[in-house]
Amino acid sequence: MGLLDNITQQQYYQGNDYGNYQFTSLDDIITQFQIAYVGEDKIISKIKRVDIAFHAQRALQELSFDTFKSTKAHEIVVPASLQMLLPHDYVNYTKVSWSDSAGIKHPLYPTNSTSNPFSILQETDGSYSFPTGQELLTNPDFSSSLTNTWNIAAAETTLAANYGSSVGITSEKLTFSFVTKANFGVIYSQVSAVYQAIDVSELKYLDISADGVAEDLVYTAASGVAAADGTAISTVRFGLSTTIPDLINVNNVIGGNVPPTTNASTGLFDLTNSNFERSYVEWTGNESGTKTVDTIDVRNVDVVYAIGLSFAVFPSALLGGKKVQGNSLDNVSIINAFAAEKLSSNEQGSSTTWDNYKSTTPSENNDDYEDDIYWPANGERYGLDPQHAQANGSFYIDDLTGKIHFSSNISGKTVILDYISDSLGTDGEMQVHKFAEEAMYKCIAHAILATRANTQEYLVQRFKKEKFAAVRTAKLRLSNIKLEEITQILRGKSKHIKH
Repeated sequence: MGLLDNITQQQYYQGNDYGNYQFTSLDDIITQFQIAYVGEDKIISKIKRVDIAFHAQRALQELSFDTFKSTKAHEIVVPASLQMLLPHDYVNYTKVSWSDSAGIKHPLYPTNSTSNPFSILQETDGSYSFPTGQELLTNPDFSSSLTNTWNIAAAETTLAANYGSSVGITSEKLTFSFVTKANFGVIYSQVSAVYQAIDVSELKYLDISADGVAEDLVYTAASGVAAADGTAISTVRFGLSTTIPDLINVNNVIGGNVPPTTNASTGLFDLTNSNFERSYVEWTGNESGTKTVDTIDVRNVDVVYAIGLSFAVFPSALLGGKKVQGNSLDNVSIINAFAAEKLSSNEQGSSTTWDNYKSTTPSENNDDYEDDIYWPANGERYGLDPQHAQANGSFYIDDLTGKIHFSSNISGKTVILDYISDSLGTDGEMQVHKFAEEAMYKCIAHAILATRANTQEYLVQRFKKEKFAAVRTAKLRLSNIKLEEITQILRGKSKHIKH
């Protein structure tokens, strides 16, 4: 029955889970709560485990904020940007400091005298500017090299060498060509595709447009090349997808078991707008012109792929050697929707206020202290604000961008951020110190009883008091007060200590 019966001393000291005996996992807390509090003739007659788990996690969150010890910390060397990203599980900070060459921490103090406001783009007369959306694509008009700006589907080079399929730039247009291939009674063609990744992590909706041309190939038996009349129907598409194109681009298989590519399917373009229109424009069957799709929803994705592709569907009458080469794309465009209707910033994430703050030497560093006089007070201590009477530096947190901004004298220094989380980030974090185990049980019990209908009020009040007492006891235990250490501190305070 011992808690350490399954772990030998050798396993512990040669492992890496040191000191974990002081904690109990949240899963064990839930199990033990079920045993002690749930069942016939017990406080809670019946409840689902998932309900206990919810209240247990809420209790763990609340105790993490003001009862449990904060043990999380991040250390970085502050770059020239004077910014630090907030940790992914950050809730609030307990201390921000920088460490010197001896490893001693010097506290930084928050400042409320500055911030990083949204800097509005203005015209010369001071009126607000509403510019058109910025183009998100590189080389959208195909005026420069294709391979330096766009990615070509991986199998394209093989197809080009073996089958005559190709994609490239001709007269500043993206052009496609295909041929049929016939082997042992199997006829097939290809899909040519190019793509480009776009970061949309800070965007919500996109507008797309493109100029496209699709040309069918019509032939007759009189040409002497085929046994019957036929038409190869062309398709050109441009749009957005959350995945890159398929690496296989064999298409339009007739008479065989060769798996075709998924690039010819409209399912590749898996985003939609509010009208449930898919995120692509298409030209097919001797069609050309400019087409658009507006307000494509990208709120739930970080990266999308702009894809331009083309293919032709060959009938079985068309044997090997038939070529389609009139398909093209030009002036493709992807812009931020509603850009002309919203206030714009001079520079993303920056403002004149922040630029001035980080480029100016803080007032706390304008005195060399050699004469023991703090210069803003001219030697007079009256009216001195203690929060500014220090030379360590200052910071403020921009919650909108999730960054900590530091004063200029912190550049290049090692900064430590001590912070608290809610202990629910990972399964390994979901544990409770044994000093606070009883407080967890009381918190869960009170939460369950207080949220149930027809619960006798005296029970709710009883467990409310027991919860308060248990949490107070846990705080005292976790405060880690040692009589010997307090005695040593008071000896330096001119106090007579009987010991």
